[in-house]
Amino acid sequence: MSADKKGKKAILFGASGFVGSYLLEGLLNDADYEQVTIVVRKNLNVSHPKLKTLIGDYHSLPGLKDEIVADEVFIALGTTKKNTPDQKIYYQVDHDYPVLAAQIGKERGAKSVFLVSAVGPDAGSSIFYIRTKGETERDVIAQDLLHTHIFRPSMIMGNRKESRTLEKSLIKIFSLINPLFIGPMQKFRGIEGKDIAKAMLAAAKKPAGKVKIYEWKEMKELL
Repeated sequence: MSADKKGKKAILFGASGFVGSYLLEGLLNDADYEQVTIVVRKNLNVSHPKLKTLIGDYHSLPGLKDEIVADEVFIALGTTKKNTPDQKIYYQVDHDYPVLAAQIGKERGAKSVFLVSAVGPDAGSSIFYIRTKGETERDVIAQDLLHTHIFRPSMIMGNRKESRTLEKSLIKIFSLINPLFIGPMQKFRGIEGKDIAKAMLAAAKKPAGKVKIYEWKEMKELL
């Protein structure tokens, strides 16, 4: 990047999560970005000249608005049924917070939003998880940023810090059955968390239309 060309400013929500931690590392190491702001509930103890840490959550985000300046918004928020059994709080984390993040990002100058969703979202589904993902996608798109990028992984693979016994078993199964998902079923293939982050960062460097959906195949093509 030439000295006279200013770098981009990114804001990242979900930096403490599995995909989010890879995104943070990638953004900080990318010469295209001059500032990376993260909104986290507690300090991650990460130090970097480009990093700006804001302590906050869904409820306090509007109060942080003046400290947010971004060209791009990266959203890797999410929870699990085990960590958040209350459906109302789950919906707040998985739907309300991403939508608010996109809305405030746009107000503060962002032109693009990059959202981690999930395979098979459907706002009309009777299944809570699938419906929530569908409503989140619908409502983030409705914020009407110049570019909306939506990433729909199936099983997110890789080594997590927290121990999830069932998930580890599922990842082993997916490693074996991944090649069986062919044609239209390809979208159900598992993908490494670090590869989702890489695909998101690669997408930020490519010309894009108004709304772009990335399933397994599209994410793999960016790597």
